[in-house]
This record gives sequence, C-alpha cells and structure tokens, in this order.
Amino acid sequence: MENLRGVVERITYANEDTGYSVIKIRCKGYHELVTVVGSMATVNVGAVITMKGFWSSNPKYGRQFEAKEWEETLPASIYGIEKYLGSGLIKGIGPVYAKKIVNLFKEQTLDIIEEEPDRIIEVPGIGKKRVEMIKKAWQDQKEIKNIMIFLQSYGVSTSFGSRIYKYYGNESIEVVKENPYQLADDIYGIGFKTADGVAAKLGIEKDSFKRCRAGLFYTLSQLSEEGHCFARTEQLVAKCVEILEVEETKVIMTIDHLIKEKELIKEEPDAIYLPPFYFSERGVAKRLKEIMAGHTLRQVKKSDEVIAFLERTEQMTYDDIQREAIHLASRSKVMLLTGGPGTGKTTTTHGIISLFKESGMEVLLTAPTGRAAKRMSEATGMEAKTIHRLLECKPPEGYKKNEDHPLVGDVLIIDEASMIDIILMYNLLKAIPDHMILVIVGDIDQLPSVGAGNVLQDMIASGVIPTIKLERIFRQAMGSKIITNAHKINKGENPDLRGGKDSNFFFIEQEESQGVIDTIVKLCTKRLPQYYKVNPIKDIQILTPMQRSETGAANLNTVLQSALNKNTLHLKRGATEYRLNDKVMQIRNNYDKEVFNGDVGFISDIDLEERTLKVTFDEREIEYEALELDELVLAYATTIHKAQGSEYPIVVMPLTFSHYVMLQRNLIYTGITRAKKVVVLVGNRQAIYVAVKNNEVKNRNTKLAERLQSESVI
Repeated sequence: MENLRGVVERITYANEDTGYSVIKIRCKGYHELVTVVGSMATVNVGAVITMKGFWSSNPKYGRQFEAKEWEETLPASIYGIEKYLGSGLIKGIGPVYAKKIVNLFKEQTLDIIEEEPDRIIEVPGIGKKRVEMIKKAWQDQKEIKNIMIFLQSYGVSTSFGSRIYKYYGNESIEVVKENPYQLADDIYGIGFKTADGVAAKLGIEKDSFKRCRAGLFYTLSQLSEEGHCFARTEQLVAKCVEILEVEETKVIMTIDHLIKEKELIKEEPDAIYLPPFYFSERGVAKRLKEIMAGHTLRQVKKSDEVIAFLERTEQMTYDDIQREAIHLASRSKVMLLTGGPGTGKTTTTHGIISLFKESGMEVLLTAPTGRAAKRMSEATGMEAKTIHRLLECKPPEGYKKNEDHPLVGDVLIIDEASMIDIILMYNLLKAIPDHMILVIVGDIDQLPSVGAGNVLQDMIASGVIPTIKLERIFRQAMGSKIITNAHKINKGENPDLRGGKDSNFFFIEQEESQGVIDTIVKLCTKRLPQYYKVNPIKDIQILTPMQRSETGAANLNTVLQSALNKNTLHLKRGATEYRLNDKVMQIRNNYDKEVFNGDVGFISDIDLEERTLKVTFDEREIEYEALELDELVLAYATTIHKAQGSEYPIVVMPLTFSHYVMLQRNLIYTGITRAKKVVVLVGNRQAIYVAVKNNEVKNRNTKLAERLQSESVI
C-alpha cells in the first residue's frame, strides 16, 4: 500500500449510513486536487489526513486514491487552520470569524482555543456570549470525535455520533459498551439491527437475555408501526425467532420473565401488549364511557330553533341527514360524524358549532396536525389548535393539560379523527372533563392513523357511540370530478380518466418510470403554473405511494429541488442540500420547537456563519442548527400517508406498478381527496384499476371496540 498526506479541501460526497465519502485533498507535489474515496465520514474540511491505500482509475471519475486506513491530525498551517475552523465544525465560528481568529493568533490558533480559550475575546467583533459558545462547542466536538471513532470501529454510522453525545454526554462510550441495545431505545434513527451489530462485535451472546429482550421490544414496536396495539403469542414468538435466529424456548422464557416483571402485559386469552398501548386502549374506552355518562353544565338550545335561525340568516337549507346530525349533537354527550368529500361535513359541523354557541357554550376546536387545524380555522372562522398545542405539550414533563388540569370549555370538536392513534387519543381524553360534550369528525374511508390503533373505525364499529354517516353528494359538489371520482373509487368503481377542458381531474399515461418523472417535472415547472397561475413550490404537491423507488418521494424530491429551486445559498447535512426557499417537512415530533411529524414549511433564512437555518411553518419561524437537520426532509414530494389531514390546491400523483405493494383503494382515495382544485394522475392506467379493486385493508390487532361494548367500565 502507498502513503498519501494532505489537507482536506472539500467533501464531495458523504453517505451517512455507510460512512463512504469522496473528498478532495491538496497534497505537496500535486498540481491539482487529489480525489480520495473510502470510509471517512468523520473527516472535516481543513483537517490534515495521512492515508494508506492504492491508486485506481475510475472510468467516469478518473484517477483516484482508495484509502484503506487513515488518520486525522489537526492542521498546522494558517491556511489549513482557517479552512478547518471555517467548515462549520465549531458552533459560533463560521468562515468570517475563522478568518478573524486566525489573523490574530496565526499558527497558535488551535493551541489558544484548546489551552487559553478566554483569549478569543481579543478578536474584534467577538463578545463573551460567543466565546462561551465556542468553548463549549470545542469540548463537545472533541467528545463527539471520540464517539465517532469508537462507533466506526463497530460499524455504526458516524452520523449518529452527535445524537448519542447529546443524549448520554461524556458517558456515551461506557453506555454503548455496557448495553448497545440502549441505543435502539433512546436514539432516534438507530434501530435494533444497528444496535445488534454493535452487540455482536462487543461479544454479546446471540441467545443472551439482553438480546432476546431487545428483540422482543423491537418486534412489538415494529408491529405497532403497522398499526397493531398488541401481538398474538404465536405471531410474536415466530417473528422473534426469525429475527434473532435463536431457539423458540429462549424467546418464550424471555416473554414469561418480562410479563412477570410487568415490562410486558398479557391479557387473556392471548394478547401481549407493550404497557403504553395496553393502558391507552383501556383508558380510551374508560374515558369515553365516563364522558358519555357525564352531565353538561349548560342547557343546549332546541336544535329546531337553531336550524331555522341558521337557514334564515345564512340563506341555506340543511338536508334531512344533516338536520339529524345537528339534532343528535343537541342530545348526545359524545357523537361521531363521518362522511366523504362533498357530503356536507363542513356545513354540518358549522351547524353543530352554531347550535352550541347559540346555547351560550364555549366551543374548542382541535385537529391532529397543523395543516388540519389551519383548515378547520379557515372553515369555521374560529381558532383551532393541534391536539399537542391544545394539551400544552411541554417536554420533558409531558402534557400540561390532563386529568388534574383539564381543558376549560363546554364542547370539544375534533376534526380528521381517522388520523388519531390510540396513545394520542388517550392523552386527549384524559384532559376532557366529564361535563364536556365531545363531537368527533372524520372520514373512515381514508387511511387509518400512522400510529397504533384504529380509533375512529373501532368507535363506529362498537355501535356504542351515536353516529351519523353523511353519504349524499351535494349538487354543487357533483360538478367536481375530484369528488365524483373519489366516491367512485370508494365504491370500487374505476374513475373517469377522460379529463377535458373544464375538468379538474386528469390522467397522463406513462409506462416507464423515467417518463413519469419527466412528465412530473414538466407539469411542475411549466404546464400547471402557466395554466393555473400558481406558485409551483407552494401550490403544487406531489403525492406518491412510497418513499423508495424511482418515482418515490426521496428521488422525486432530489429531481424537483433541482428543477424548481435554483438558489445556491444552502446548508448540507449528509447527502441533502437544504436551500433557501426549499419546501421541507418535519419528520418527528419536536416538543421543544412545537413542530410535529408531518408539519410542512419553507426555508426562510440561512446563516452560514452560525450554521443555522430558519423554517417558516404557518407564520411561525423556527430555527434549526446544522446537526438538527435530520429532522427535516425535502417536501416537494411526500408519501400519501404523510399528507393525511392536509389539503393542496393541486395534487400530482404518480401511480405505477413499481408501487405494487402499496396499490390500495384507501390509499388512492386519500391522495385524491387532498386536492382542492386539480388532480393529475401520471402513470399506468392498469395500476390505477388494480388499486381501486384492492380493498383488502389489513386488520389491526385492537380491542377498543370490544372494550366499549363491554359492560365493565374498562
């Protein structure tokens, strides 16, 4: 093997998952930058690296050095130090401050930061606050570097280093050595398989209790992500044996021990729960029954009088089923209102709100997502909050609104209830006092919640809660092909794909994936913006069945960002560029920032010096540090699941046989009903027909319906 030494000039490519990188280095004796490839995810711009490897020739990229071993040392030259500090590695130092610091301290810069960091105050323009920030960031970076080197030796992506350090601090390496499976429990993005790989290299036995326990929790978590609240014993054991490759008896013994220690809960005859799902499911049934049995504090006005008043003042006519819904609301403590698009759900909800307001009652409105809450506000003219905001979620304490500090008001109306999972529903019901009236609105034909449970469907199926289903499509909605096709799909009938000049529903046939991609780019860059006079980034949303594949969300986002956003100002995290004005989506709940999984915003500001950017979510501007950017993904395209509760002026949907496993009726129905003005389907006609015929909705393991039917309070 040959040796090579140089200064890292730039990082061309870095794969966070594998650590594989392509970097450019400046070496003595070489006129041009040298391309180096290898597993070097911890390398930073400006660092001096010494490598062992060999030269190779790539047909596409030319001569490059393949590094098999490498070692990083801190830069010694003024040029290298400035490059190193200006790379954004140390919070508080960007390119401008790096130049100022190096101009003052020259070759001694890194020694000063390490041994006499308070002297940084001597640099013009740097105050005490920034000095403290730099001191902390320098120490943190040293620790993160140690963790990254440790992780790399055990085959874990070094991109997790900063997250692990943030969670465990200086004890990070000890925690990982003691129980690597703790990583899967505590660190977002690290799964059981990654932790299991570390455990194997640390010498933990395959059939150890520690490993079997972690495997069981992983399996139950996987099942909950598929919507299940519990597992059948046979199902759980078989899955664990497959994953762990251990004897069945080891798994059964571990299950028995965890049940005995109350880490798992078994409900006879055969349902094994993780405790949060067990207590949430029981709690939802119990609270619904208690609220139904409670007494209101104020008398509800006669619904006939209110309906007559509304029809007179608002010059409208309610049909019989809508009248029945308003009558039912006047005499029920809890009621369910369901129906598809164009059936008058919004009008009926407005009538119900008016009934309670005319009765002098205080009405609260809520929905699961920010987008759904905003739509609810626009439709009613009243403030609607997300459930998390309504419950005043403040980590780490949790929800401030609960059984001890309940919501204040007389009526709570929940919209888009099909999206609510069992745990969120329990937390909401705990905060509802017994006297409050509860009206739950949703469309049961949409996709169920992403989280565990099938709450809306189970409540209706129980037959215990008074329910109205709106089915008649109103005349004004009949003119919309989006609505008529949505209802056709819901009945298992093929949609009318003919389009036409005055239509709002179009289909463009494309058999090949590249043809689908090219068509979508043309639609977004030219055809739709020009014809409908819309902003392509804000008003057009691509909804796709899958994250992966050529026509999945990940690839379409890369293609559409390139086509729609030419801004060069950006921050990079892993392989993703976050550009000014990009449309982005939050992909996990961040209670500190009060942004939640599925919230969509736009990058409104980027500060290269501080390595931060700001995202505007519905007029709220939220700041992210570079290390937090893995909470954001580009959102020019998103999966249909992620679009639940949202509405967009124009929806473009690729539908091909590459999405075969996801081609289901409720998926295509949900996607189409996200559009307010226009839907364009692009792809294979037969794939659409297959999706319409496929109504095999996977059953979820839930017991909410039978708990509600039970005479017992639980």
